[in-house]
Amino acid sequence: MQEKRQTYEGLVETARTLRAAGTRIVHCHGVYDLLHVGHIKHLDAARRLGDVLIVTITPDRFVNKGPHRPAFNENLRAEALAALSCVDYVAVNQYPTAVEIIGELRPNVYVKGAVKGQGKRDHTDALTQEEEAVKAAGGELVLTDEETFSSSTLINRFLDVFTPEAKTFLAAFRERFSPETVVGHIQAMRPLKVLTIGETIIDEYVFCDAMGRTNKEAVLVVGENHRERYGGGILAVANHVAGFCDEVGVASALGSADTQEPFVTDWLKPNVVSTFVTVPGGPTMVKRRYVEEYLGKKLFEVYNTKSHVMEAAQETAFLDVLDAMLPAYDVVVVVDYGHGLLTDAIIRRICEKARFLAVNTQTNAGNLGYNFISKYPRADFIAIAEPEVRLEHRDYHGDMARLVVETARRLRCPRMIVTRGKRGCMCYDDRDGVTVVPAFSVKIVDRVGSGDALLSLAAPIAAMGLPVELAGFIGNVAGAEACAMMGNKSSVDAVSLYRHITSLLM
Repeated sequence: MQEKRQTYEGLVETARTLRAAGTRIVHCHGVYDLLHVGHIKHLDAARRLGDVLIVTITPDRFVNKGPHRPAFNENLRAEALAALSCVDYVAVNQYPTAVEIIGELRPNVYVKGAVKGQGKRDHTDALTQEEEAVKAAGGELVLTDEETFSSSTLINRFLDVFTPEAKTFLAAFRERFSPETVVGHIQAMRPLKVLTIGETIIDEYVFCDAMGRTNKEAVLVVGENHRERYGGGILAVANHVAGFCDEVGVASALGSADTQEPFVTDWLKPNVVSTFVTVPGGPTMVKRRYVEEYLGKKLFEVYNTKSHVMEAAQETAFLDVLDAMLPAYDVVVVVDYGHGLLTDAIIRRICEKARFLAVNTQTNAGNLGYNFISKYPRADFIAIAEPEVRLEHRDYHGDMARLVVETARRLRCPRMIVTRGKRGCMCYDDRDGVTVVPAFSVKIVDRVGSGDALLSLAAPIAAMGLPVELAGFIGNVAGAEACAMMGNKSSVDAVSLYRHITSLLM
């Protein structure tokens, strides 16, 4: 086994030696997470096509099947493959796909399992690119039909990756929705024109080492290592939506001092059209979080400004922006962070003119007790967190399902999702009542932005008239993707989401 395990560079050299000796090289590549009988049959069939079978595996950092994967790290996966008699050499790839290593190994035969049904493998063009790479290297692609089992199915159903509640939910959900159906609904969002409205926030993360306390006072001292800046607030929501819809707009405001406009415009995706008004008297809001780098734990936060105060001229300018933009969009997503942009007049205008209105209001240190969902006289879909619902009712211990129904009925909103952290979300539909969708997060890096990710996917799904439970499921998967990254460092990626959903529903 030790001789079989090779480094990437060592494997390239071994292949060069084998080719020089006239050896017929067969190459297989994949994740091989939880090696099973289907893999063994596939690899054994591949070995019969040549003299030597080389297997390369996807490294952990590129296993794009959701934050819960791989179930086994790259070293364990390589060790399991090396134990098979049909495998001659094993190495961990350095790239997301096999294209580069095919060019280095130049195998005579590159073997993959046949794709069942229609559509792209793993929602990408990787197989086409790999076939082109094999042909360019003088080899051929062969598809086997040996793999009849699924690692994802076995992991989801027999390993303790998810909570019992999540396993029970997924078992029932699979009976009603196939991976292809769910992904198809998300892909059908593409033509929707979505306008996002809310405050612009710059998230700054200051990564530090904890040094201790000062000598004479009980003051924590940290040593700063480096800083990272991400587009937060409505910028993050717009970018999430822009990964799934072709036409996305942003209506927001920037401060007059230190506007951050170059950063903001660079951060937004190319298919996002932005319009900003300028609010005098302060900078664009920055929320600075100090993080102990080794553990990734937040120490404290600093806001650079209090809530904006919209003067009459700026309010009028923003109303003019909305009058121009609202008629052009199918869906309007309002995220109210409670920092003063969304005045009563602006809220009324949005409620009057939006075709389909999705609303989220958030409670934070700057608006506690002041930013309620009942500010909005109309909404077609609401997505808020449990604390906001409890504040709305001044009810800390009441039954959550009852509070959800009362909130939706009071606001005459037909559909609503309430996020509940590790307990997932509660979904309400005025026809079907309340359903619970569990959380799928198994890797928590940072919870900041997970609710925005849920809203960004759930709102268009709700606008399409699909079941709110489906919106909750898709939103929770998007939230799990967001929890696995630091803050709003990047937006939810479509291919990653499709693979994650497919993995869950296998």
